[in-house]
Parts: sequence; structure tokens; C-alpha cells
Amino acid sequence: MLGSYAMIVRRSAAVTAATAAVMVAVSAAVAGGKGVLGALLGTALVVVFFAISVVAVSAAARVSAQAMMITAIGTYVIKILVLILLLSRYSSTTAFSPRMFGLTALACILAWTFSQVGWSMRLRVPYVEPEGKR
Repeated sequence: MLGSYAMIVRRSAAVTAATAAVMVAVSAAVAGGKGVLGALLGTALVVVFFAISVVAVSAAARVSAQAMMITAIGTYVIKILVLILLLSRYSSTTAFSPRMFGLTALACILAWTFSQVGWSMRLRVPYVEPEGKR
């Protein structure tokens, strides 16, 4: 299962990287240098958030399915709270474009999520382990 998950993560990361590149180019055209900085910061936020999730969930998956689910939900809640904190803190900054930051983060989050769902649906892995295979 972890090998399949690694493949899904790699493919999702590639789709997200392509989305980030497009968003940086769009941000440069729309908001100039501050837009590029906002897009890069939004991309960095998504990369850090999903890296934390991948590491935490894969470590918990080695323990049990229940630990994996609790870890996934816990990291999700923490990431949402940190995102709210960051958005409220930097919503009026002039150092970078908050709009491009938010749009890039949203685009990358959606790309990652839809890619992960899409690649997972294509994977042919039984979701119930037979009794004799442990």
C-alpha cells in the first residue's frame, strides 16, 4: 500500500508543480514582481503543508489504519487553522500580492487534491485485505 501511495504522491506533486508554474506566470502578468512573490509564497505554503501531511500520514500508516485516519484529520485541522492565521495576518501586506498568494495556494491545493483523487481512483488496490494475508 505504501508503494502505491508513493506513486500517487509523486504524480500529484508533478501536477501541482505544473499548476504552480502556470500560476507564477499568470501572477507575473497580472501583478508583476509582487505577484510572483505572492505566487511563490503560496506555492511554498502548499508544498510545506502537503509534505507535512505525507510524512505524518505515511508514518501513521505503518502503525494502523485508525492511526492513519486520526493523523490525517488532525493535520488537516491544524493546517486549516494555520492557513486562517496566515491569511488574517498578511491580508493587508504590501510586500507581496495577497491576492496572488491566495489564488496560487487555492489552485495548487485543488490541483493536488483532484490529482490525488484521480490517481487513487485509477489504482487497482483491494481495500479489504483477505484474512490470510498479513
